[in-house]
Formats: sequence, structure tokens, C-alpha cells
Amino acid sequence: MVRGIAVGVGLFVLLLVALLGLTVNMGYMPMRADMAPSSIEAHIAMMAVHRVSEREMGDAKNPLALSETNLRAGLHVYQQNCAMCHGASDGKASNAALGFYVPSPQFATDGAEDDPEGATAWKIQHGIRFTAMPAFGKSLTAAEVWQVTMLLKHLDKLPKPVDVAWKKLPSSAAPGTHARDEHVPGMQMEPK
Repeated sequence: MVRGIAVGVGLFVLLLVALLGLTVNMGYMPMRADMAPSSIEAHIAMMAVHRVSEREMGDAKNPLALSETNLRAGLHVYQQNCAMCHGASDGKASNAALGFYVPSPQFATDGAEDDPEGATAWKIQHGIRFTAMPAFGKSLTAAEVWQVTMLLKHLDKLPKPVDVAWKKLPSSAAPGTHARDEHVPGMQMEPK
């Protein structure tokens, strides 16, 4: 009886793998970045990111002292490397960020204050596969990673001078409306 169950489960798994392979091979696997992911896909992806970042660094604490100097430095690094995708204090997404799959959090509205510091630092350092989030481990110093982490952790309670600088950070969002509804004659943009 146990052998029959094992054979049945094995055949079921093989059938699923074959069905997945056929779906990919026939071009039916959804790969468009302008479609919302299914709830199952989104749940599995986010669970994986949270689990691995928390497993690898979740308990790590920021080694830098919480100071206005470090927060200002974090804001500078954020402006140079992160604002284009994650926005400024207005919470408006840039044209590029509007097209990301998976959408990038806009930290002014989505926040990261409740995330473990180590997990945030891990995401900055290593990036997130199959998203637009690059790995900054080779382009930022460890101190810069932790300074941005500090900024994001305290974004809802910044000291007045840093909060004023945050609110002056220029938005990467295009002014007015986005050009996504423009039509270029002769160009077919929808699938055949």
C-alpha cells in the first residue's frame, strides 16, 4: 500500500513537471511585466524573499550609531542610488518604477520601519532575483548599506533637519500625467 502511494505521488509530480515544461515550451507561461502577478506567485515570491533575508541576516543589528550624521549620509546614498525606484517623500513612483515587475515599494507610503534591520541591509547588499532590485554589495560600502538601512528604519521619526532634507528630495516621478496613454500610429503594442 505504501509503495502504491509513493508511486502515485511520484507520477503526480512527474505529470506536474511535464505540464509546466509544456506550458513554457508552448509560450503560455506568463512573462509580461505589465500584468499583475497571480496571488499565489506574489505570495510565494515575497515569502521566499522575507525568509531568506531574515534567515541570513534578520537578527543583525546596525553597527553604526544612530546619529544625524549617519542619517544624512544615508539620505545622500538613497538619493543617488534608490530614489529613482523607491521614490521621494511624495510617494509617487517614477515612470520606470511604474513598469517594474514586481512593483518596487515607495518608502514614503509603503515604509520599511517594521522590517528587521538585518533583512533590509541584506536586500540592499544582495538585491532580489527576478525583480529590478540590484545588488549594491559591490558598489556601496558596508557603512553606506547600513546608513541607508538606518534611514529606512527611522523614516517615520527622522530628526527635524534630516526630515526637512527628506521632504526636499526631488521626486523622480514625471510632473503631471504619465505618457503611458500616448499612441504612436502604425505601432501595434498589444499581442497578436
